[in-house]
Amino acid sequence: MKKAKIMIFSGDGIGPEVMTESIKVLERALLGSGLKLQFETGLAGGCSLDQHGVPLTDEDLKKAKKSDAVLLGAVGGPKWDTLPHEKRPERALLGLRAGLKLFANLRPAKIIPALVSASTLKPEVVGGIDLLVVRELTGGIYFGKPRGVKEIKGGLEKKGFNTEVYSTSEIERIARVGFEAARVRRKKLMSVDKANILESSILWREVVMEVSKEYPDITLEHMYVDNCAMQLVRNPKQFDVIVTNNMFGDILSDEAAMLTGSIGMLPSASLGERKNRLGFPMGMYEPVHGSAPDIAGKGIANPLATILSCALMMRYSLGRDDLAKKMEVAVERTLEKGYRCGDIIGMGEAGKTKVGTVEMTEIVMKEL
Repeated sequence: MKKAKIMIFSGDGIGPEVMTESIKVLERALLGSGLKLQFETGLAGGCSLDQHGVPLTDEDLKKAKKSDAVLLGAVGGPKWDTLPHEKRPERALLGLRAGLKLFANLRPAKIIPALVSASTLKPEVVGGIDLLVVRELTGGIYFGKPRGVKEIKGGLEKKGFNTEVYSTSEIERIARVGFEAARVRRKKLMSVDKANILESSILWREVVMEVSKEYPDITLEHMYVDNCAMQLVRNPKQFDVIVTNNMFGDILSDEAAMLTGSIGMLPSASLGERKNRLGFPMGMYEPVHGSAPDIAGKGIANPLATILSCALMMRYSLGRDDLAKKMEVAVERTLEKGYRCGDIIGMGEAGKTKVGTVEMTEIVMKEL
């Protein structure tokens, strides 16, 4: 029997309750699979601040580095909003990304047929959407130097500045992630840049085109980011895999998520270059939604995004696409039967059966 070590950071707000239920689904899916998971827990975000005074301890980061994959719940909340920037709960996320050297963020945006009416766009526009945004995660304007705020004109004015910078190797490795993802999907890759204005994007396009020679089976196209933002709303079904830089990916992945009707239904994966003990990419998996502290502890939080994040972990870090599909189908069947948590019913899903966190989990487990 194969074994894998999973590090769990449940996070803040609704994080712990949806994580607890999602692990139940994960363990049910593993029955008879020949794969056994060993779980280790740690603190990240506001809960770590409360207990240790830092968003992420060195000890917990070391534990995460020794794992085969990491499951992360949403972090943060109003309780910690007044803290200095370096102490904010969200620094735990950045610390994990940097410490685990996770450079590629994968955000699928697939509309579940039962939820087509939840989208703000017309059903004929969004029906059948199944795309993936591959975002470079550790470079670009968010990390480039020089950066800062300085006084100018003798202190009469201030100037803020950031640097958009990419090296050939950074672009090559994220481009390969995009091509590999397209290879197991519909073999179409859209590289998004701003090569008509930015020198960094000129290099981006040149390097992506060079890497494309390694993937003659993949159709590569290029699109400026402003046009891509428009096309995602106008004709989203034209996209299969989108690969882009850190800032553009940050924006476009949220736009793509909302096409499906709810950012609270979607999972994400962040992958690194290091292989785990099973020979697959070490990755961190988390729901896209926030910590929603206003509903924490009420038993009404939607666990589906975290369950689907566990499915992504199965696919990318544990090499079990069969179990990932099994979990995804169970979620789809649950929704097809009309079961909804309150966040989905609030988006045009009146007349369905409203259930809480635990009940939704139990229904998904039955569908497995």
